[in-house]
Amino acid sequence: MRAWVSVRYSMAFKRRVVAELESGRLCSIQDARVRYGIGGSQTIRKWMKRLGKNHLLPKVMRVEKPEEADQLSQLRRQVRELQQALGQTQVHNILNETFLEIACKRLGVSVESFKKKADTKRLPKPGSGKACR
Repeated sequence: MRAWVSVRYSMAFKRRVVAELESGRLCSIQDARVRYGIGGSQTIRKWMKRLGKNHLLPKVMRVEKPEEADQLSQLRRQVRELQQALGQTQVHNILNETFLEIACKRLGVSVESFKKKADTKRLPKPGSGKACR
């Protein structure tokens, strides 16, 4: 098993690597990592940010058509509505369970036995001719 070793780089070394990237002597962050044996995938990016060289960091640009933006906002709205509906359903479920517990307590019946009786009344009896679809 490989032991993890903490490596500390001097500020002069960090500046030299970033300067070589800025001047074009190194083509990419990956080139710098390979050339100097720098292990972390985010190490050089952190140096660039600390040294104020954010302009050297690769940028990701997203281009979308207006209908794609509309679709995204519609999907976000739909997710919000579904989350609200789920929350309301959960509240109703808790209320129904609580009402059932209160009713069973007043009747002097356990909730489990009430549910068993209710389930058997809902199911068709064998041979009654009522088939499940």
